[in-house]
Amino acid sequence: MAIILNHTIVPARDKEASARFFADIFGLKYEGPGGHFAPVRVNETLTLDFDEADSFDIHHYAFHVSDAEFDSIFKRVQEAGIAYGSEPWDQKNGKLNNWNGGRGVYFCDPNGHILELMTRVSSVG
Repeated sequence: MAIILNHTIVPARDKEASARFFADIFGLKYEGPGGHFAPVRVNETLTLDFDEADSFDIHHYAFHVSDAEFDSIFKRVQEAGIAYGSEPWDQKNGKLNNWNGGRGVYFCDPNGHILELMTRVSSVG
C-alpha cells in the first residue's frame, strides 16, 4: 500500500477565515466547521484542517497542479492583490519561476504560511 497523506492541521489566528481564504484562492469549497476544525478538502485523499492557535511557526505548503489549475489559481492570487514571488525566500518579487521545466510561484496566506504552486516536479526528491 502506498503511503498517502490524509490530513494535516494548519494553525491559524482565525480558522474559518483562513479556511475560506484557502478555498477561495484554490477554487475549492469550504462547507463550514467540522467539529473542532474548519476543514477544506483539497482532493479525494487530502483535507487541510484549519485550527486556531495564539502562536505558531510559519509553515510551507507546496501543491503540484496542472497548467490549467495554475492559471486559475494564479489569476485569483493576482485579482486578490496578493504579493507573489519566484522563490521561497522572496515571495514578493512579482515573478514566476521555471524550475524543472514548469512554472512556480510562492505567496503567503493571511497567517504568513508560505503557499507554493508548481506545474512540474523534479523526479529527484
